[in-house]
Amino acid sequence: MSEMQGVTNNNVAAQLEKLARLYQQQQASEVMTRTLDKLLHYETELSQEQLSQLQEKMRQFEQAYHLSSEEFYRRFQAGETDDRMDYVEWASMVQMAHNLQARLDLLTND
Repeated sequence: MSEMQGVTNNNVAAQLEKLARLYQQQQASEVMTRTLDKLLHYETELSQEQLSQLQEKMRQFEQAYHLSSEEFYRRFQAGETDDRMDYVEWASMVQMAHNLQARLDLLTND
């Protein structure tokens, strides 16, 4: 992470802490609540769309290689595949899908 990203992340974290304190003190406005709801809804929909697109691309690999993405990824992680470009791309997609699912879990679970 670059120094600028660290500064930005620190600023965002500080702002989020301020929001949390406002909510804890019951000082948040209706505008803040609606804005946060819209933001979380937007991020959820965006993540779901990205996950759907990845899953479609992974299905193409599954059909081409007659193997589920999960089984392929297990074999890839175990070193049981070669390093052809398709496999590297497929493994990247599986990892991105796992990350997006974790993100969705955070966004949708209370």
